[in-house]
Amino acid sequence: MTDTVWMDTENNLLCFVDQTKLPGEYSVCSVCSADEIYSAIKRLAIRGAPAIGVAAAIGLYCVSVRFEDREPQGFLKSLKETAKMLDSARPTAVNLSWALARMQKTAERAANSDIEGIKSALKKEALDIYGEDILVCKKIGQNGLSLLKNGFGILTHCNAGALAAVRYGTALAPVYAGREKGWDFKVYADETRPLLQGARLTAYELCENGIDTTLICDNMAASLMQKGVIDAVLVGCDRVAANGDTANKIGTLGLAVLARNFSVPFYVCAPFSTIDFSCKSGEEIVIEQREWSEVTELFFSSRITHPDVKVYNPAFDVTPAEMISAFITEKGVFTPEELQRGL
Repeated sequence: MTDTVWMDTENNLLCFVDQTKLPGEYSVCSVCSADEIYSAIKRLAIRGAPAIGVAAAIGLYCVSVRFEDREPQGFLKSLKETAKMLDSARPTAVNLSWALARMQKTAERAANSDIEGIKSALKKEALDIYGEDILVCKKIGQNGLSLLKNGFGILTHCNAGALAAVRYGTALAPVYAGREKGWDFKVYADETRPLLQGARLTAYELCENGIDTTLICDNMAASLMQKGVIDAVLVGCDRVAANGDTANKIGTLGLAVLARNFSVPFYVCAPFSTIDFSCKSGEEIVIEQREWSEVTELFFSSRITHPDVKVYNPAFDVTPAEMISAFITEKGVFTPEELQRGL
């Protein structure tokens, strides 16, 4: 299993697999400018909450080593401005702002050093965030196995696998952990309209890793649950509010409603850093609105809709806490009630 994002430590470059080109082409990009990094995150070449956070940390460092500032205060000002720009690329995923804030705090703590000392601290912090993501996701997988059994049919939405993190992923981490134990899961992947992350990315990485995978259209999930094929739903997320309300790729809420109706456990897999305790409820989560063309023409040989039709294209929806069976994190498995009590 290869990494999705990493640092070229010799040349101080952010490297990543361009997910807009998968599955047709495996393309690795190396960038170092703020504009390039912003674009990569905005256009979903880098996507998935954990991967975005790691990329932002590495990217901020790679940009900073090229600052022309000669004294610490000017350097810190440039760093803050760059972080603010990168943070605006995707408003919903809290890992982006979390990683950038962590990098800025690191720079502030090193402010009494010279500029080279600040850069050295930033590089170490970025590599720490990268390494921690690998360990965190692996732990999520191990903790998730306590809720699953060998042979389970698992439904997932969007892509919360290895491609959404550095390695292992979140929602698919238990699948990979089970595979390492010799378990066999049957995974059903929603295609996830309109960007098809399930069809393009989840199906790709699972098949590449030898996992029994069946792709379904988004509107087929109810039928499978009705037939008793699905034993658990595993999804990732981009932000969890303090009360447990959870924002994830549009369509997740519908799966939660179906899972409740058919008594199927609905699990949210996420690093603890994705929980935003400053956000009281899902009503405070900013939902990103994306381009109409993703619905009307993207992936089609020509536009399929009338030119005057309006399009509603939110990137995420919010699943209420009461519809979530449990949160699977690196620190353990928690109910929404435990989360609300502040653990």
